[in-house]
This record gives sequence, structure tokens and C-alpha cells, in this order.
Amino acid sequence: MTDIAGPAHAPGTPDPAPGGAPEGPAASGGRTRWPAYALAVVFLGYAAGKAVYAAQGRLGFPSGPAVSAGEHERYAEQMMDVALTQWLAVATGVLCAALVVATVTSAGRRVPRVLMLPALAVMLVGIGAGAVTLVVDGFVGIGVGWQWYHGVVGAVVLGLMAATTGSYLRESRRGAV
Repeated sequence: MTDIAGPAHAPGTPDPAPGGAPEGPAASGGRTRWPAYALAVVFLGYAAGKAVYAAQGRLGFPSGPAVSAGEHERYAEQMMDVALTQWLAVATGVLCAALVVATVTSAGRRVPRVLMLPALAVMLVGIGAGAVTLVVDGFVGIGVGWQWYHGVVGAVVLGLMAATTGSYLRESRRGAV
């Protein structure tokens, strides 16, 4: 029975929005979603940059240090085709964007935790390695050519990945994801 003068919802829950849906953290089940969405935008930006370079057959990344012609030739001879490498990086960026969005969406709830956690761990290690390179070269200089602002970006991206992984771990333990 509801008190006519009082709220028509359980005590301790947020007031419903005008449409009847709760606002704030309860609206998303208490999940922190913004780091995953921000990281997805970063991954899609990475994929777009790699697509531009793949179409041009160039090694490197827009706004990154220039790759010398000698290094480009060495890579093409000793590793693999540069355009193919860049297209694989495009696919990786899109896949990573989809994976981080899956951590906070209903589609991601269908992915078993035993599959999602190793994928997130691999991403965290990969991003960590890249971020450390950006930070160290950007602020200390190890000869790659990244600048201080690349170091800042590396630290931010690593923080977003850690926040996304942490949010998924917390929520998946509760059975919410």
C-alpha cells in the first residue's frame, strides 16, 4: 500500500524520472560506462588513422613520428607487406572497439566471462606496452620520436582501459554483466 502523500517507489532508490525510469547510477545498473565508450572512440580513431596509412601503403600513424624510407623497406622485406600490416591494425582497432563496448552493453552480457576476461587481459597488456612506449619516449626520449602529448595520450588510454576492465570485473562478479 502506498502513502498518498509519499513516493510510490521503494525507499532508498532514486526518484523516478518523469517517464518513470530511474536516473543516475541506477539507470545503468550502477555500471561505469563512459570509459568503455571513450575507449571505443579512441580505438575507432586508431582504426581510421591506420586505414588512411594502409590506403597509402605507409608505415606509421598520422601525427606519429615519421618512418624513414629505409625502415619502411626493411619492414616490408623482413616482416610483411606494409599495407597488409596496416589493414590488420584497422581490423584490430575495430575489434577492440567492439569488445570494450560489449563490456557495458546487453550484447556483451551474452559473452561468457571466461572468454571476456582473457580478451580484456590481452588488450590491457597490449595497450600497457604501447602506452609505456609512448610515455617513456614522449617524456624521456628513447629515440622513437613520440612527443610529450603522445605520452599524455598513452597514459589516458591506459587509464581508460584499466577503468573499463575494472568496471567489467566488478559487474561480472555480481552477475550483472
